[in-house]
Amino acid sequence: MAKVTLITHTPDPERTIAAAAKLCYSPAEISDVMEKLTPEKTTDFIEMLSGLGHQSPVEHAVFTFGIEGVSRTLLAQITRHRIASYSVQSQRYVRENDFQYVLPPQIEADPEAKAEFLAAMEESIEHYRRITEILKKKRTEEFMAEGMEPKAAARKAEKIAIEDARFVLPNACDTKMIVTMNARSLMNFFRLRCCNRAQWEIRDVADQMLALCLSVAPTLFGKSGPPCVAGVCPEGKMTCGLMTEVREKYRRMKEESHE
Repeated sequence: MAKVTLITHTPDPERTIAAAAKLCYSPAEISDVMEKLTPEKTTDFIEMLSGLGHQSPVEHAVFTFGIEGVSRTLLAQITRHRIASYSVQSQRYVRENDFQYVLPPQIEADPEAKAEFLAAMEESIEHYRRITEILKKKRTEEFMAEGMEPKAAARKAEKIAIEDARFVLPNACDTKMIVTMNARSLMNFFRLRCCNRAQWEIRDVADQMLALCLSVAPTLFGKSGPPCVAGVCPEGKMTCGLMTEVREKYRRMKEESHE
């Protein structure tokens, strides 16, 4: 299943944001703004920003995550969040010999569905191998006929072969990526993807990302999570109806970040 790590982040993110916010309202030099920001004043500024809805200073804090053990389905969803940077393991350059895949819990819980799913994965693997070898053999022969050395011809042919063979790979095929977002984008991401109505895989990733953010910036992300954590559910008749349980879940998560 998904594994998320916090690779790096803006040093002292809350103080950095507080300094940016304070500068907006102060005639002081930047060095003075930083020096006078005690932990207590930093917390006060972060809470004030939250109350005012002044979000542009929040963009000065940046967080970089490693995400692995996720499907290409998740990749299609997460990259819809445009204010972010993504580096993804390429199926064009990395051969997927015995690719790993994500098994959805609902399928895993049903023996008949699981058997069909596993058979489909094995079939995809075999088709991928065969297509790769067919294309590789043909292109290798062509390159050698042009005078290329056998090893060099085989290497070049394989790169071209897997570029097209990857089209047979399923959405379940796993991938890994490095993702960077600023704190304001993260808050929007958590608002959308921590919601019970979000798809289960990206919701799991979002929860892991939020827990990591809380570990280094608990005040900044203190109200983060789905909309119902800090207000009413905006989903109307589409609501999950579990607001009490959801609020308790994120309350516990935030308490654990202080331990």
